[in-house]
Amino acid sequence: MYAVIQTGGKQYRVQPGDKVKVESLDAEAGQEVAFEKVLLIQSDDGVKIGQPFVSGCKVTGTVVAHGRHPKIRIIKFRRRKHHMKQAGHRQNYTEVQINEISA
Repeated sequence: MYAVIQTGGKQYRVQPGDKVKVESLDAEAGQEVAFEKVLLIQSDDGVKIGQPFVSGCKVTGTVVAHGRHPKIRIIKFRRRKHHMKQAGHRQNYTEVQINEISA
């Protein structure tokens, strides 16, 4: 059984037992979170596809930790112009352990 959920403007394929790194959530470590925006659910009964979301479905998980992804280097360079600009970016994330998919 698996589901496709939407959170933080991105979509994730999850199944019970998975650990996923999603965009930062407003929850403490150890707290339970629910994802209501389920786009697709596949079970023994078959596949249900939402338009845009599957009604009555929910994915629950537990927040494991908060963290930051590795730094991404941004370099803007113009040759022969003595122009170079550097910057970096680290995106925050929340790691979630998926517990249950309820249809």
